[in-house]
Amino acid sequence: MPLEAGLLEILACPACHAPLKEQDTELICTSEACGLAYPVRDDIPVLLVDEARRPA
Repeated sequence: MPLEAGLLEILACPACHAPLKEQDTELICTSEACGLAYPVRDDIPVLLVDEARRPA
C-alpha cells in the first residue's frame, strides 16, 4: 500500500497535527501522546478521528 510519492510528506494527524508514518494498511501518528492509527481503504487514507484506532 505505498502512497503516492510526496503525499505522506504533506499529511498530518487531524487530532494533533503530528506527521504520519505508513505501517501495513494504516497511517500511524508519530506523536507518543496521540498515536492514533488511521485506516487506508482502497489506497485512500481515511483521516477521520472517529474512524481511527486508539493505540494498544
